[in-house]
Amino acid sequence: MQKHPIKIFSGSSHPELAQEIAKNLHVKLAPMHISRFACGEVYAKPIESVRGCDVFVVQTATHKVNEDLMELFVMLDSFKRSFAGKIHVVMPHYGYSRQDRVATPREPISAKLMADLISTAGADHVITMNLHSDQEQGFFDFPVDNLYTRKFFADYFKKKKLKNLVVVSPDAGGAKEAKKFADALGAELAIIHKSRPRANVSEVLHLVGDVEGKRCIIYDDMIDTAGSVCNALTALKKNGAHEDVYLVATHPVFSDPAVERLSEAGFKEVVVSNSIPVPKEKRFKGLTVLSVAPLLAQIIKNVHDSKSVSTVFNT
Repeated sequence: MQKHPIKIFSGSSHPELAQEIAKNLHVKLAPMHISRFACGEVYAKPIESVRGCDVFVVQTATHKVNEDLMELFVMLDSFKRSFAGKIHVVMPHYGYSRQDRVATPREPISAKLMADLISTAGADHVITMNLHSDQEQGFFDFPVDNLYTRKFFADYFKKKKLKNLVVVSPDAGGAKEAKKFADALGAELAIIHKSRPRANVSEVLHLVGDVEGKRCIIYDDMIDTAGSVCNALTALKKNGAHEDVYLVATHPVFSDPAVERLSEAGFKEVVVSNSIPVPKEKRFKGLTVLSVAPLLAQIIKNVHDSKSVSTVFNT
């Protein structure tokens, strides 16, 4: 039986990442026409036939998350109506991921709503990275590959050969992933207990673990306004941590005033992935952006070849 051809498409949210993925796969990006009507409506269609093809569309959620998602829905519908064989969404940063439960009365579960909309638009499979909570995979009625980046970042830090390390989770919810990252580095674990009185506001209440005199790596899934991680840095210094404190996060959302805060905070290094594009004006001294394109390319290849993907990113 002949294998369906593979086609990699890019939305307008992160064309650089899509191009790099295609280069790693030794294929060219498939041409896609995307435009806007005068009123702002999205128009999208593949230039070439996709009938029977294995379609992978790269579209992440940036600071223009609503526009990115609407563009994705229209692209998916165009592939579905063009008889694509399988439609895979490669969304390194899954928009609305933080809205995954009802924490206070009358709240929506917007992460579930986005999953329903992606499914209705025509997707058969989603490849994403570090969902805000593991249970979000259950929001979809089709397979989801949620790629954990702890091995990706651990490989980077192992090369530094840092001694006397403690991995710090900036909240209790991230402790499980932080512990796995700590194990990968052979480090100890500390947890910061915080409260969040309202969106984008956090207050440190307690620090659990010994950080005195130790190099700390704060490990989180995303950096939005950077308030939580900067508060965590202050708490670590108050508890006698070594002056070299690193910050690691998969998704560099970098909403204002994140860049200003991180520039002034005094981190030894801030290490993020390019799951979200980081423009030149948001790059500051001490920031390192690691590309996930080789990882995503390998995942796409394994999916296309019907091979396991868990061995690619698991520690």
